[in-house]
Amino acid sequence: MNDTNSTPTIKNFLPAQYAADKNRAISHNYLQQQFSDYEQIFEKIRDVVIRGDFTLGSEVDRLEEEFAALSNARYAVGVGSGTDALLLSLKALDIGPGDEVITTPFTFYATIGAIVTAGATPVFVDVREDYNIDPHKISEKITKKTKAIVPVHWSGRPAAMTEIEVAAKQHGIAVVADACHAINSEYHGRRVGELGDIACFSFHPLKNLNVWGDGGILTTNSSQVADRIRLLRNHGLVSRDEVQVFAYNSRLDTIQAVVARHMLKKIHSITASRISRSRFFDEGLSGIRGVKVPERDERIVEVFHLYQVLCERRDDLQRFLISEGVDAKVHYPIPMHLQPAARYLGYKRGDFPVAESIAARILSLPVHEFITESQQEFVIRLIRRFYGA
Repeated sequence: MNDTNSTPTIKNFLPAQYAADKNRAISHNYLQQQFSDYEQIFEKIRDVVIRGDFTLGSEVDRLEEEFAALSNARYAVGVGSGTDALLLSLKALDIGPGDEVITTPFTFYATIGAIVTAGATPVFVDVREDYNIDPHKISEKITKKTKAIVPVHWSGRPAAMTEIEVAAKQHGIAVVADACHAINSEYHGRRVGELGDIACFSFHPLKNLNVWGDGGILTTNSSQVADRIRLLRNHGLVSRDEVQVFAYNSRLDTIQAVVARHMLKKIHSITASRISRSRFFDEGLSGIRGVKVPERDERIVEVFHLYQVLCERRDDLQRFLISEGVDAKVHYPIPMHLQPAARYLGYKRGDFPVAESIAARILSLPVHEFITESQQEFVIRLIRRFYGA
């Protein structure tokens, strides 16, 4: 159809969002500060330019080795994005049309998008008050069509992997974890990258370990899975002249691998900072009537990609904080089963009451490593004032 005279209705909405966030005194966007040492990265990129290995270059190999070590996993494979990590993981496990994949309705769109674009049907299970999938409700959703469980380590808090892995083993299905928020997190003394069959991570610019664009990586202890994904990410090529399967182009750029390796050296410091700042918020916000701080589990290491609390009159509080220069956000107000894209699945309001309740009350506060204690105290005072505490 030729409609060259029409005006596009779907436009790039991100530049306006970036501009709005940048103008807030206390913001979720901290990239100028985090990459203030960009000259060091430029020098490393200079070497890539001289070598000319922009596509799956040597820096990608080094990053994969270092990330596997960080995750205590045997293998890591760099890909184009966290979303691609999920999609290629499902494809590597031969999941496609006619198959079902169990996951949570309280997640980012990419989790469900990867399942659907793989050709499978997402089957939702409600969450608990910790924002993660309820492991005790998984088995009742498993059918002969179920091929995998995709738990989400939401906001960097690991899901209940012990119970999830037991359910998966009992039914002979795979566990592909959406760990895009959870780089460097731990569950009962184990890294999330070594749990399940595959763990998928994102290097999006606002993740805890970030690059200058899109990028992702996955970890696995299976050589067969790692080899399969290496094929799938690079057109199915085993050499320049031989293609084993027709596949995708989802290569992690060498330049992004340079940035990721630069940030990998800082990840333990970043993690410690986010934990410290989150504990400060926990203490300052606890006891305010109208605010519910999640219970913390000492057996896990939360890395706080997001710091979130449940609030009464959430929308009014958000507007108030924004008016005072605080970049309060909602991640996310509409659970996946109620999104327009999910209508064909036949779910309705009330099907997952915990997820719906959380989506109506959740609020995110900036908690990155560059927020100061005085800024946090200011945010706490504002919230206390709002609730008359």
